[in-house]
Amino acid sequence: MLKVLRRILLIALLVVGSAFLLYQGFLFWRAMDKLPPTTVIAGVPVGGMTLDAARDAINEHYLSPITVYNGESRVAELMPKDAGFSIDTEEMIADARAEWQAQELWWRYAEFVIGRSPQPIVVAIQATYDDNALTDQLNLVADFIDKPARGPQLLVDNDTIQPGQPGLIVDRAASLDQLRSALYSPDDRVVDLTLINEPAPEWDIKILQEAIEKKVASFDGFASVFILDLQTGEEVRINSDVAVSALSIMKIAIFTEAYRALDNPPTDFEKELFLSTATASSNHSANLLLHVIAGQDNTYEGAALLTQGMHEMGMSNSFMAIPYDAVVVPNRPATYATPANTNPTIDTHPDPTMQTTAEDIGGLLAMLYYCAKGEGGLLAIYPGEITQDECQAIVDLMVLNVEGNLIRFGVPDGTRVSHKHGWSFNEHGDAGIVFTPGGDYVIYEFLAQPDSDWLSSEYSFPFLWEISRAAYNYFNPETPFEGHSVEVLEQREALRTNGN
Repeated sequence: MLKVLRRILLIALLVVGSAFLLYQGFLFWRAMDKLPPTTVIAGVPVGGMTLDAARDAINEHYLSPITVYNGESRVAELMPKDAGFSIDTEEMIADARAEWQAQELWWRYAEFVIGRSPQPIVVAIQATYDDNALTDQLNLVADFIDKPARGPQLLVDNDTIQPGQPGLIVDRAASLDQLRSALYSPDDRVVDLTLINEPAPEWDIKILQEAIEKKVASFDGFASVFILDLQTGEEVRINSDVAVSALSIMKIAIFTEAYRALDNPPTDFEKELFLSTATASSNHSANLLLHVIAGQDNTYEGAALLTQGMHEMGMSNSFMAIPYDAVVVPNRPATYATPANTNPTIDTHPDPTMQTTAEDIGGLLAMLYYCAKGEGGLLAIYPGEITQDECQAIVDLMVLNVEGNLIRFGVPDGTRVSHKHGWSFNEHGDAGIVFTPGGDYVIYEFLAQPDSDWLSSEYSFPFLWEISRAAYNYFNPETPFEGHSVEVLEQREALRTNGN
């Protein structure tokens, strides 16, 4: 009896076990359509999901928008497709199934029956994107957010100097890395842009350069400007190496060469020549100073020696072939070839008999300034031939020039300006040394309308005044000059006598 019971119990167990195994086999067979419970694809847990469900879950994570913040402000939603993002969901699912199916079927079934978790299946993300498209998307957002630092402004409409302002801009490299990470993250789909604090630009000569460039851009003609900071050596250069007519500005070089030719202090007659040349811009007196340079009554020889002296001083683009109001004569050059006029990227139709450049004149003025202080190249080039006192005499002489109110009208009354102006029918210019509380500087300014027979002073002079004022305000930002009133300018212009 006991044997029978045991047999019945064994059969029952076998039947129940077989039924259990058959049922588990049925469940296992049904589970074959789903991914293993420990499957993670591209960082998304998809275990136990059907292939369709897993596909939808992966796409839902990776094709959802990336929310872009600027601090606490939500500024944009970036759609992955706009960055050319594409994820290969089918391939990743196929890789997961292949890894699962590579395991022994009976072993997978055994693990299923005993409820043991199978070995995890982890498939890395397989996706691509267009970095240029992502960069373009970032730039659209960043351009809206960026507030770049702004430098100080000169020549503003309300006659004041606007101080520089700090800025805040998007760090595009760092923010681009954040966006890339967000594209490849299933859950972290938020980017808080990295920002860069930009300090206000320093007050430097570029501010003056940009201000003057902006001003002369509206002038209908040619402009040449050279400004030298006599403290730092920094320069403003606008067409400063272009050959231009020397005009009466050449008389600065005549003063220098005449003093160099003198072995003794000038006589009363010579003093009068210097004074009338500087203050009345007398061409006759300037030609008589060429006699002093030549050591004889020969203006042409004086012009030749003047040219030679300028070249010795490094003024390679400056010459006087024909004296003032003179004519071409045999055996004397009618013009000279210079680096500037033989390579005229800009042709100003300069006077063929007498030429210079802004840099040449600016350099000469700088040499006179330093020489008057007992320093600089002029004393080194001509030791014993020109003295500190003579350089100071030239500087003081040109301070007496109250004609040609171009540089002088751009600075406050009382400002010491040592300058020489010059103009022709279609050319107006001025060059000098300006002494100010904020620093001394050399300035050369020249405007021309080469293709016209006439340049109106009513048109050109306000440009020249504003160039001069911009320079003064750059060197004196704490006490900027607002400019003379229209009434004052008109009164002074009415008193101006014609010069050349």
